[in-house]
Amino acid sequence: MIDDFSQSETSGILRAHAGKTEQDDRPAAESLDAVRELGALRLRTPPKYGGTWAGAEALARGLSDLGRACPSTAWVAGTCATSKNIVAGVFSGDAVLGEVFADPDALFCGSGVPAATGERVPEGVRVNGRWPNISGCEDATWTVLALMVDGRYSFAVLPVADLVIERNWHMAGMRGTGSHTLVAENVLVPAERVAASGPFGSGDLIFYTMTVLGPVVGAAKGALDTIDAMFASDRKPFMTSYTRMSESPGARHWLAEATHLVRRAESTMLAVARAADADGVPDADFPRLRMELAGAGQDCRAALDRMLDLHGSSGFNTANALQRYWRDVAVGSRHPHLNLYLALENYGSALAGPQPTAG
Repeated sequence: MIDDFSQSETSGILRAHAGKTEQDDRPAAESLDAVRELGALRLRTPPKYGGTWAGAEALARGLSDLGRACPSTAWVAGTCATSKNIVAGVFSGDAVLGEVFADPDALFCGSGVPAATGERVPEGVRVNGRWPNISGCEDATWTVLALMVDGRYSFAVLPVADLVIERNWHMAGMRGTGSHTLVAENVLVPAERVAASGPFGSGDLIFYTMTVLGPVVGAAKGALDTIDAMFASDRKPFMTSYTRMSESPGARHWLAEATHLVRRAESTMLAVARAADADGVPDADFPRLRMELAGAGQDCRAALDRMLDLHGSSGFNTANALQRYWRDVAVGSRHPHLNLYLALENYGSALAGPQPTAG
């Protein structure tokens, strides 16, 4: 990305259009143009086709930067990286990859949920199904979608224009991701653009979690920016004799807690990302790392609560960016990749070891 992103022109564009992004349930055109110009949409386009094969740490940092200005736009960029990673890992040969990666900055979307079936016919594979929660689908050029073909877990990559979009994404947070439903009705896909796939490895799962956590950590940092600005202003705690927020020991305490939680979440995310880039992710380590990343998401939620306590009820004014960050963190941090109770359950099982069978 770029140094000091928060002060960059791209950051300013994303912040300026964050309200429009949320209102329209899709990233503003100006925001998508800005992240495309920045190179954020080519982070997992293979270098052979003009892209940047970013590792987990680079991706986490980049998406966190974007999320600090507009979490929804960052989320769509993360989904693009995930989708391109799947395409590059499942398909091979210039016949397919040369076509779909012809524009290295093209926006991709997708789903790993096998919500459809494919029937092999002489002309290719005929696909029928529905995939909910496809972030960025209204603006994406290509989509990679999981389906079952001949009883095998597979992926199909096809133009979004071949599918129907049901605009049914109505959420309290991450509204601007436009995560609507894609529908295939007897869509014919060339056989070479359908491929069987095995289960994702631990390294891939950590990478995909970064595409979720990065925007969430960024949103928490963006919220902290609004609180820092409040402390720098002449605002004072209501119904007190203090002349500034910083005069209140309680306010300083809450500021310290919020800042600590955000920085801990970011440090945890980057530490796991660096470890994944350096040594890969052994399957034995995955439950612990997943627990750490889920905990980072929880830290972001806790930090936002402290910030809203500091700001008071005016922080919930719809014109206040703080409440948007709060809603985005509340929704984004509850993505399945950051599911805390399942992460805790799996980590506990790994620590306890194999359990005896009944009987």
